[in-house]
Amino acid sequence: MGFLGKIFTWWNGATIGAGLHIRGTGREVGRDLSGNIYYQSKKGDRRYVIYNGENDASRIPPEWYAWMHKQIDDVPEKALPPAPKFLKEPTPNLTGTPYAYRPSGALARGGQRQAASGDYQAWTPE
Repeated sequence: MGFLGKIFTWWNGATIGAGLHIRGTGREVGRDLSGNIYYQSKKGDRRYVIYNGENDASRIPPEWYAWMHKQIDDVPEKALPPAPKFLKEPTPNLTGTPYAYRPSGALARGGQRQAASGDYQAWTPE
């Protein structure tokens, strides 16, 4: 999309105006492993994220989600204990992508459902 896309579209990352506003009125407080950058206003009352890629809230890790929604006061590295070793990496929302879950009867998989088994009897009025 290029330069014009950055001016007018918000769904493919921050627009130029939003990026300048956030960077001008706030201070960077941290970055996550996905490359998202987190800002807080100078007054401390607003919190922002500049996504590394498409705008999708499911791409915010849980610890930064807690910070964004003011569930914790300080950045996750200072406010939270270290993550347990068994914890998996979060997965983004795959709805609308080729990797989305499609059950066996879905139209995207051919629309063929399995035949009903013998334990089902259709209701008929008397």
